[in-house]
Amino acid sequence: MQFKLGFIINPVAGLGGSVALKGSDGEDTAAKAMALGAQPKSHLRAKAALEQLLPYQADLTVFTVNGAMGENIAKELGFNVEVVYRSNEPTTPDDTELAAQALAKHGVDLILFAGGDGTARNVCHAIGDEVPVLGIPAGCKIHSGVYAITPKAAGRVVEMLVNGELVTLAESDVMDIDEDAFRAGTVRAKRYGEMRVPSELRYVQAVKNGGGKEVDELVLADIAAYVVSEMDEDWQYIMGSGSTVAAVMEEMGLENTLLGVDLVQDQVLIGQDMMAADLLAACKGKTTKLVITLIGGQGHIFGRGNQQLSPELIRLIGKENIIVVATKSKLQALNGRPLICDTGDSELDDELSGYIQVTTGFNDHVLYAVGHSEEQ
Repeated sequence: MQFKLGFIINPVAGLGGSVALKGSDGEDTAAKAMALGAQPKSHLRAKAALEQLLPYQADLTVFTVNGAMGENIAKELGFNVEVVYRSNEPTTPDDTELAAQALAKHGVDLILFAGGDGTARNVCHAIGDEVPVLGIPAGCKIHSGVYAITPKAAGRVVEMLVNGELVTLAESDVMDIDEDAFRAGTVRAKRYGEMRVPSELRYVQAVKNGGGKEVDELVLADIAAYVVSEMDEDWQYIMGSGSTVAAVMEEMGLENTLLGVDLVQDQVLIGQDMMAADLLAACKGKTTKLVITLIGGQGHIFGRGNQQLSPELIRLIGKENIIVVATKSKLQALNGRPLICDTGDSELDDELSGYIQVTTGFNDHVLYAVGHSEEQ
């Protein structure tokens, strides 16, 4: 029996990440991101997911949208393709909703979609829990629990379904945030509904934990004091997003971009809320370290809310110069799951895998596993 796979790509998903716009929602945001030099990447992430299904081309048909919303990638990979909806140009959120409705009417077994929380919200609004869905993470913000941990993991879940393996379906929350407030440094997350998702816990991420400060301020203060005490005045330090890194900035008495990326040297702020291209240019030829933390509840250290940290930049810095900071309670909340790298460059994700030192207090460290693949 043929598996009927619905397939939608939001072509502008994630555009705002690399240029520090912190999202792609809004009528003019995608155009502004392109003007700033952003390059579409959601199709590449969708392709990475679909490539996992190449051995099963005879066993499935891809029902999709014309052009960049799915048809191009599916045909490029050689799948049997049926276009069930034709989008506008440029595409809009309405296209996502109408496409999801068309796929539901065609009786697809699962809708695989590439995007961020805004895309998940559109799909949920269009079809609710009528059809099982699975998200390929391609947006700037991924708070919803309907996404796989990586694009390859999304493909692996579909592979299990095509093979007839028993995969539990569970209701998962669709979350989104107010992007205007987000750009101003405030997280206001709201639940917009539930959708049915294949609940294969190795591959599907949890809903992101809240956006507030860590409860244990003393531990954060210890982490911050240690990181600052170890800083070399001759090195630059890229300060990633999140409240744990914000504590380090507070220790230095510097203004912090909670949901952006800043650059510091000798405890002086030399770049604020920087874009990917500017960060790369600022770090070429200069010794640089990167201070980052993980997304609470999910474990991502790259690929969620910090797309300014491009693969080129991470390679330039080197794994040995990445400083991961987190409280032990934040690590314990992962229940043994590894930290996740989803940089968009599978070779780099391979290079970053293994174990990494995490600073959990003043001169207090643990070794913690880092993974990325569908086998994590």
